[in-house]
Amino acid sequence: MCAADVTVGGKTEVKPKPLPRLKLMGFNNLTKTLSFNIYDICYAASAEEQAQYMAYIHEMYRAERLTEILVNVSNIIGANILNIANQNYEPQGASVTILISEEPIAAEQLSNSMSPGPMPGAVVTHLDKSHITVHTYPEGHPDNGICTFRADIDVSTCGRISPLKALNYLIHSFDSDIVTLDYRVRGFTRDVEGRKHFIDHKINSIQNYLTPDTRDRYHTIDVNVYQENIFHTKMMLKQFDLNNYLFGVEKEDVPPREQQRIAASLKREMSEIFYGKNLRRGMRYS
Repeated sequence: MCAADVTVGGKTEVKPKPLPRLKLMGFNNLTKTLSFNIYDICYAASAEEQAQYMAYIHEMYRAERLTEILVNVSNIIGANILNIANQNYEPQGASVTILISEEPIAAEQLSNSMSPGPMPGAVVTHLDKSHITVHTYPEGHPDNGICTFRADIDVSTCGRISPLKALNYLIHSFDSDIVTLDYRVRGFTRDVEGRKHFIDHKINSIQNYLTPDTRDRYHTIDVNVYQENIFHTKMMLKQFDLNNYLFGVEKEDVPPREQQRIAASLKREMSEIFYGKNLRRGMRYS
């Protein structure tokens, strides 16, 4: 602060004079986007059971619950919510879009280190010109009884905090058999000396933002393009218990031979989603 002499009642007082504001290069112009796709696989034998599964998914992941999940994501990454738009669809599916703005004070207190973010139940309260969206896609195969629920979530931020901090919470908020993750940092920002920065945090794998128990539960594959700040990770559950995939019945109620056929169909479905291609018939799946 500068000082100026001011005469009040015959006495001279020294009154602070505000300094002119420093002109900065601008705010953080980096755009960090996490695209998160989860798949829940199920077997429903009859058309009636498939309809019941779809109704269950529709009720379980209605726009209202999805909104609650995305609000918690906003809190995790240190964001102000500007606007919420949500919609349920018939016969099934839902969408939610949240416009967010980063809160400067909260963002300064949040860590951007290459480490896992919080789990459900441990959310801390806390994007400008940023957004979070979710769209759900339930579908069933009319012939083989396989039902697939997919949720696509995009978290895009313009600021210091990385949306990867919300990763653990999102994985544990859904029944995730398969998870596909894409993370990209785009654009650049400048420091006060005019030097460009194309990324503002260290990262060599999305997996570093997962808790050890989460990494232990999944088979994982990384495909990263470091020079372009593009990171890709695919995850598939290691353990397969048929009881977790049958809708409306228990494994003990299904004949052993039928159990083998259903398990093979489910594993094929999961492997094809995980590898992103149709696999030839006759292959065995672990």
